[in-house]
Amino acid sequence: MTIHITDFAKSRHTAKAYSPRHISDEDMEKVRELLRYSPSSTNLQPWHFIIAESDAGKERVAKAAAEKFPFNAPAIRNASHVIVFASRIEADEDYLLKVLKEEERAGRFDGNPDFKPAMHQGRTMFLNIHQQQIGDGPQWMAHQVYLNLGQFLLGVAAMGIDATPMEGIDTTVLDEEFGLREQGYASLFVVPIGYADPEADYNKALPKSRLPESDIITTV
Repeated sequence: MTIHITDFAKSRHTAKAYSPRHISDEDMEKVRELLRYSPSSTNLQPWHFIIAESDAGKERVAKAAAEKFPFNAPAIRNASHVIVFASRIEADEDYLLKVLKEEERAGRFDGNPDFKPAMHQGRTMFLNIHQQQIGDGPQWMAHQVYLNLGQFLLGVAAMGIDATPMEGIDTTVLDEEFGLREQGYASLFVVPIGYADPEADYNKALPKSRLPESDIITTV
C-alpha cells in the first residue's frame, strides 16, 4: 500500500502524555536535520533551537510552565526530548553576510557570480521592508519560525515520533534561563517529542476534527 504525506497529516496528533521510551540517536540526527532544512523567507533562517535531552535540561525548560501553566510541566518532564524554538530579534548586516557566506560555501553561486550580490540585495530589501518601513521585524522573523514548526510536526510524524507544540509557557522565564536575549533571540514556544503513552494519552484515541473543505477553500 502506498503511503502519502497526507496520511501523516491525518494521523498525527498532539500528544498529551509520554511513555519513558527515548528517541534513538540516529532518529535525533534526522530531527536536527528537520530543524535545519526548513524553508524561510529569502532563506533568512532567523532561528535558534535548544534541545533538552537530559532530565536536568528538561527541568530547566519546565521552569517556564511551573507558575502559569503547570498542566504542561508533565509533558515537558516525561518526553524523550524537548525543543525550545527561538527567533532572532534583529538581523543585522553581519548576520546577512553570514548567511550569504554559507550559501556561497554550499555552491549556490557556482557558475553564476552575479547571483550572489543579487541574493544579498534581495534579502536585504525584504528585511528592510519589515525592520525599517513596517516596523514588524521581530514578528516577521517569528513567522519564519512558525513555518519551521509546521514542517517539523509533519516530519516527526512521518518518523513515527509524537509531538506536543506548546505555547503555554512563560517565554520570559525561558529567555532568562537560557540567556537568549543576550544572544539576540527570543523564545516563542517549546515542543516536547517522544512516544505517547498509549494509556494516558487521551488525545490519540479521539477522531480528527477539521472544518469542511467547502468552508476553508475557495477555488477560482
